[in-house]
Amino acid sequence: MLQKSVLQQQRAAYQPKLPSVLWGPVKMQLGQPTESVADQETVKSLFPCTYGMPEITFVENDTPDQPAEPINVGVILSGGQAPGGHNVISGLFDGIKSIHPDSRLYGFLMGPDGLVKHNYKELTGEIVDQYRNTGGFDIIGSGRTKLEKKEQFDAALEILKKLEIKAVVIIGGDDSNTNAALMAEYFKANNETIQVIGCPKTIDGDLKNEFIETSFGFDTATKVYSELIGNIERDCNSAKKYWHFIKLMGRSASHIALECALQTQPNYCLIGEEVEAKKLELHDIVLDLTRLVIARHEQGDDYGVVLIPEGLLLFAPAFKSLIEQLDAIMGDFKKEISLLDPDDKIHFMRSQMSNENLAMLDSLPQTLGRQLLLDRDSHGNVQLSLIDTEKLISQLVGQEITKINVRLKKENQIPFSTQLHFFGYEGRCAAPSNFDADYCYALGYNATKLIACGVTGYMSSVRNLTAPSSQWLAGGIPITMMLNIEMRNGVPKPVIRKALVDLEGRPFKDFAEQRETWAMNTCYVYPGPIQYFGPTEVCDQPSRTLQLEQNP
Repeated sequence: MLQKSVLQQQRAAYQPKLPSVLWGPVKMQLGQPTESVADQETVKSLFPCTYGMPEITFVENDTPDQPAEPINVGVILSGGQAPGGHNVISGLFDGIKSIHPDSRLYGFLMGPDGLVKHNYKELTGEIVDQYRNTGGFDIIGSGRTKLEKKEQFDAALEILKKLEIKAVVIIGGDDSNTNAALMAEYFKANNETIQVIGCPKTIDGDLKNEFIETSFGFDTATKVYSELIGNIERDCNSAKKYWHFIKLMGRSASHIALECALQTQPNYCLIGEEVEAKKLELHDIVLDLTRLVIARHEQGDDYGVVLIPEGLLLFAPAFKSLIEQLDAIMGDFKKEISLLDPDDKIHFMRSQMSNENLAMLDSLPQTLGRQLLLDRDSHGNVQLSLIDTEKLISQLVGQEITKINVRLKKENQIPFSTQLHFFGYEGRCAAPSNFDADYCYALGYNATKLIACGVTGYMSSVRNLTAPSSQWLAGGIPITMMLNIEMRNGVPKPVIRKALVDLEGRPFKDFAEQRETWAMNTCYVYPGPIQYFGPTEVCDQPSRTLQLEQNP
């Protein structure tokens, strides 16, 4: 028998809350027709069957639901794990059972690959009950297989028809929900009635807009990271001899770094979007940090905490230019490059590069340069989580301090000792905060309402999230509404546009107003394990980012 900790037992007893509109029968209130965020004509041509659909808001229906037939629903987790995923499944399960007790939920195992390869299991009440309010996604596993080819959709259709599945729910981030849009379009274009519904998941926080106020998992992950950063700050303030460089998740946006800075008040936090806006190069960042190290030394503080977003290097113009050219080469010569061994591949790619980008490449540590030339993830992206950005920056700052120390007398040397950290897995499978537990359950339950209404190509939307959960608004938005065209592996592809940190938004401005004070003064905040313990006004509240965005 599985042994459970006291925390697991307490979390199992937690009852997620729902928006009051979902407590009973609902009816759809249709908004205006939508269009994609950019590249409207191109996106419309690629999604003729699902483009331009209206927004949906659910309102209470005074007419009781008519007796309904049982429905079968499939569910997939696509991409990385995020806290609260199990509650999306719990909400789905309870939602379809509210339609009819004989409804059935099937989980496709290890991500989209399970759908294509017909690897699944039925999720019964006995199974689902073991996973309510728990972290991770081990109930069915996750995977990163892209769904974009006809043979994949045909294989999916085969098993969905065999199991008499009415709808499939894809829980994922921007790439995963782009796949959901492609599948919905394919099914509809081929007169198949199987519906496709998306749920917004990514701890990076970059899948959001007016109707998706936050993606689930962001709240929990940032609270967990903030606890860890607070612990390091406490140690830093005790030992008073280390500079801690902490890399945080966030390959395309700096939402996690910004939120954690607001929670913990470190001495220095880099925001990639600001680096890009100010056209700062890596050398500029290093010199700025070096000045801070010297300034704190002069007041007797030879320690500090620095937060670095995972994708920082992609925001520095010269590094970004390098990556863009490498991506273009990979796209233009994909077939030729695939036939080469690693050394020949490196030689070929270098032969195609501009002198400026070659100089940038050669200025980097050899291991990093080799990685940029060889390694890509399944979506064709540079694997930034494998780049030790925190180590690179700390070493470069150390080199600058060494140069200064050479010119100083022995008794005036500037100490610079570092500790390096990367917080990733520590947050993405944590037990969900009360907010994420409620939000995810509502997203799953709301998805069943979209299924019951017969729509496809929509993302489950629950908003007004800074209000009490009973006042949350529920509905759906067309996934095509979020699409634009971007280069992937050198090829233009429709993808959901990532939401970046808004430098004119309240969260960043609040941070910018305080960071000079945090830099020179030790203003550390130690949040503790606030994702599920502590005063109600702390553990039940959404992220600082969301609060500032909704209450400017």
